[in-house]
Amino acid sequence: MTEVPSAALPATMTYPAAVRLDLVEHLHGRPVADPYRWLEDAADPRTAEWSAAQDVLARSWLDALPGREALGGRLRELTRTGSVSTPTWRAGRAFFTRRGPDQDHPVLHVREADGTERVLLDVSALDPSGRTTLDAWSPSDEGTLLAYQVSVGGNEQSLLHVLDVDSGELVEGPIDRCRYSPVGWLPGGEEFYYVRQLDPADLPEDERLFHRRVWRHRVGADPATDVRVHGDGLDHTYYYGLSVSPGGRWLVVSGKPGTVRRDSVWIADLHGDAELRPVVDADAGAQCTAWVARDGRLYLHTSLDAPRFRLCATDPVTPTPEHWVDVVAEQDDSVLDGAKWLDGALVVLRTRHAVSELHLHDPVTGEHRGPIPLPSTGSVHGMSIVDDGPADDVWFGYSDFVTPMSVLRYSLSRGTTEVHEAAPGAVELPDVVTQQLEYTSMDGTTVRMFVVSGERSPDEPRPTLLSGYGGFAVGRGPGYSATTLAWVEAGGVWVHASLRGGDEEGEQWHRAGMREHKQNVFDDFHAAAERLVRDGWTTPQQLAIMGGSNGGLLVGAALTQRPELYAAVVCSAPLLDMVRYENFLLGRLWAEEYGTAAVAEEFTWLSSYSPYHQVRPEVEYPSVLFTVFESDSRVDPNHARKMCAALQHASASDATKRPVLVRRETEVGHAGRSVGRAVGLAVDQVTFLAHATGLNL
Repeated sequence: MTEVPSAALPATMTYPAAVRLDLVEHLHGRPVADPYRWLEDAADPRTAEWSAAQDVLARSWLDALPGREALGGRLRELTRTGSVSTPTWRAGRAFFTRRGPDQDHPVLHVREADGTERVLLDVSALDPSGRTTLDAWSPSDEGTLLAYQVSVGGNEQSLLHVLDVDSGELVEGPIDRCRYSPVGWLPGGEEFYYVRQLDPADLPEDERLFHRRVWRHRVGADPATDVRVHGDGLDHTYYYGLSVSPGGRWLVVSGKPGTVRRDSVWIADLHGDAELRPVVDADAGAQCTAWVARDGRLYLHTSLDAPRFRLCATDPVTPTPEHWVDVVAEQDDSVLDGAKWLDGALVVLRTRHAVSELHLHDPVTGEHRGPIPLPSTGSVHGMSIVDDGPADDVWFGYSDFVTPMSVLRYSLSRGTTEVHEAAPGAVELPDVVTQQLEYTSMDGTTVRMFVVSGERSPDEPRPTLLSGYGGFAVGRGPGYSATTLAWVEAGGVWVHASLRGGDEEGEQWHRAGMREHKQNVFDDFHAAAERLVRDGWTTPQQLAIMGGSNGGLLVGAALTQRPELYAAVVCSAPLLDMVRYENFLLGRLWAEEYGTAAVAEEFTWLSSYSPYHQVRPEVEYPSVLFTVFESDSRVDPNHARKMCAALQHASASDATKRPVLVRRETEVGHAGRSVGRAVGLAVDQVTFLAHATGLNL
């Protein structure tokens, strides 16, 4: 990309004034300073004034960075690939989303049995401002009605509606308080099960984000008359999933307190007394996803006695663990991620070191019949089969570093994998080399990282962007990213490390990076950086790091623990005050992952790495850009505000060479956003890192 002229960067840098309070609390006998607690309150006039001044400062720097126009143009071009989702089949109709080259949001389509298709729901038409996102959708068994959920401004407070598929007319809605609500239709399309929060007005103020229940709803009826099915008496932080079996006999409900990785499962015979009976309890300490397939068996994908997961089956009448029979046993070199039943076979999804594989197994004996061919080293996202008639084909989403989200189709009878629908936009992509490298962490553990570059081995050190996540059993495999390709095309190296705390190697890998073991995640990240430097890919002066949410905590810890190792940091929607994180938004749900400051031993873990509390005066810190979203309903932006103020006060670096900035957005939240806003954010992040590391955009 050719550099274009830009305004001059500021010759001086004066940070907005931030009062330092002499506030010290004593927790478990230890003093804990919190000089910027006043920045926790977004409504405080001092916070508003400070934030507005930071906005001006950030824009004066970011808008003057070289290469912005060229990068923005290239990113917009690379996002013109669009994407397409795996179809959901209902009575011969296929429901799917597609985002075209010039569209800001995916559009929901329906394809008829004769191949004709039409737009069913376009949120950009509903709201041209781009603030509305399609959060979820579920067609009825007959394919005649569609339940869908939308939210506005990034708040994720989904509103549920029902649409007539034939006419496109709204049947009912909105039904509020449906955040994270699955929908399970009953045959006939007159009723469905769903999840809805209790009315916050009836709840204690500090519990108004919680208290979900499972309900049975009749289409067109007042939601106030819905039948409450499940959830009373359980912990108020429970989240629920549910499914109704083909034919409508069995209701399966799963639940877990917050984001913990241990599930309770219940099953009800809707042709009998419809009473939900326990299958497995969260006290077993395992993950479990259960469903009744078309063959009438209850399948259970579980980590119970199998940290890398196994697939079991039983009769739904006898659903408890003593009746489970292994269909596909745990393997010690890969993680079993899911399965889909075909006529005469099981399609099993595995990941081996974060790379997806598909395999065929006998549905009765579990015997391995062989692999299903995939195009390359990539990631499989979701599988679907037809809902009636012979099930010979399985459709699945696929992506890799140079393939945008497409849909592939495997035929059991033919034994072939073919492209069902490619991403709709044709874009010229750069030539890149992708590889997965092993390295050794501080304690001797073997960790892996994906490296995307212009060559297989380094010919000279170059600007490198290292990312990671390392938490909540969330892994990341190969996937298309416009930002990655633009960085590499400009001459850089892009790296993602598969850190402990994720699920790349199963539940033990996750547990090795949580609670008292959290430092392992940071050690894995530092070791990746050191390996990249040692092998000649980059130097500390050319090494940038980026992470968001729990990944924001990761890079926050990295910059405070090893400031000399990194030249620049983008820290997005981060957790940074680990002593007080439970006090804000959904923070209390994460105590099982991190620990709680209310317990002396766990406070010791948290305070040992809490980035906000590890900022030290007179340290030459890297360039840092915090990016936060004021409608974030998961991680409070106050983490970034407090950390930004602390670093601006403490850093001994020349602010005109290594600035500390915070970039705010309003009316956007933690997750979904329009393509246009995503490109705008990426331009600011990438130009900031490129300037700090010497990458010429």
